[in-house]
Amino acid sequence: MGSRLALFGGKKTIGSNPGDIFTWPIIGKEDEDAVLEVLRRGVMSGTDVTERFEIEFADWQGAKYALGFCNGTAAIHSAMHACKIGAGDEIICPSVTYWASAIQVFSLGGTVVFADIEPHSLCIDPKDIESRITDRTKAIVAVHYLGHPADMDPIMEIAEKHNLKVIEDVSHSQGGLYKGKKLGTIGDVGAMSLMSGKSFAIGEAGMLVTNDLEIYERSIAFGHYKKFNESVKTEYLKPYAGLPMGGCKYRMHQLSSALGRVQLKYYDERCEEIRKAMNYFWDLLEGVPGIKAHRTSEDSGSNMGGWYAARGIYKSEELEGLSVSRFAEAVRAEGFADCYPGCNIPLHTHLLFKSCDVYGHGKPTRIANSDHDVREFDRRLPVSSKFSSMVYAIPWFKHYRPEIIKEYADAFRKVAESYRDLLEGDGGNPENLGGWSTSR
Repeated sequence: MGSRLALFGGKKTIGSNPGDIFTWPIIGKEDEDAVLEVLRRGVMSGTDVTERFEIEFADWQGAKYALGFCNGTAAIHSAMHACKIGAGDEIICPSVTYWASAIQVFSLGGTVVFADIEPHSLCIDPKDIESRITDRTKAIVAVHYLGHPADMDPIMEIAEKHNLKVIEDVSHSQGGLYKGKKLGTIGDVGAMSLMSGKSFAIGEAGMLVTNDLEIYERSIAFGHYKKFNESVKTEYLKPYAGLPMGGCKYRMHQLSSALGRVQLKYYDERCEEIRKAMNYFWDLLEGVPGIKAHRTSEDSGSNMGGWYAARGIYKSEELEGLSVSRFAEAVRAEGFADCYPGCNIPLHTHLLFKSCDVYGHGKPTRIANSDHDVREFDRRLPVSSKFSSMVYAIPWFKHYRPEIIKEYADAFRKVAESYRDLLEGDGGNPENLGGWSTSR
């Protein structure tokens, strides 16, 4: 762009007040009234509002069943139990995700085998899954990471071939589509977080969706003992109706479900505006060296949902090896203070999945119930191992305001096109790059 970088004393590219372009969730009087109605009736721990929300959510998803949870971790935990994952069983999950996609399997006596990710989608690589399957594998966890749908067609083919369950973690992509199909309804069960930082944000909550009655009722049995009653239809569960089989109390708080009912009414149209804004941002940067959009092709029938935790893909080789840390530092100086490199530190690098004895087995919990050392698989994760140097945060616009969006795009363009000025003084990337999880 020709002007001097702000990092070296030049004028910042971003100067406008962004107003509410980043404010989320959007809360109005209708939301407030719905929450106050629950408070005033004193039914915070009831189920009537949640049950209405579950029906509406299932209809929106195009699923037979939806079950509200206190958080996404509980929803995924219940999905694992519902898929009959138990002692000695294995799940296959991408290493690049939040820990709550996988760690709950430890409490069921199972373990996790990590698979690599695709460098373009940043989701689990279907081509890397089959080499991880053993006679103990029970399920594949397909995480729709940072809003991008995982490539579900080959994943479902592999699952069918090996008689495996597929759990979709939809925590980053509520309402997103894969080839016209709603995420969460393609596998055997979908589970997701609805906490306040997500694109579907209703406080601290989660949701499970499925078309499988047995999975639905096993999820009820595991953490919804009030609903686990004589209405259960799965034969082998009937004798235990009324008992807290999982010992968990996982139901959704009704303040969240009340908020969720209102948010659901407007969610699709708000996400459509988010996608319009985010795609405009990337359209402005098309062809700029070193930075690549992390997005779907809109004409594929797939989309990015609410574009949660938006990131760009960094191509250091196009900028003579400039580190992503130095690049992000220069963008921050231009006025986008939240441009940081990395995202989730790959899970296979954490002590929790390497050496931690969580339950006192006398050996690492990850191999406590295994007949082989699943940590051997961790040696073959080339894309995951360099992931933190591949991505950087971009603005997550909630409104389509072209003049403001252009300022942010111009900042990224300016830095990328002035990269040679940044090569001198580039200290490279730190050893521990990223966050969003437990420490090493």
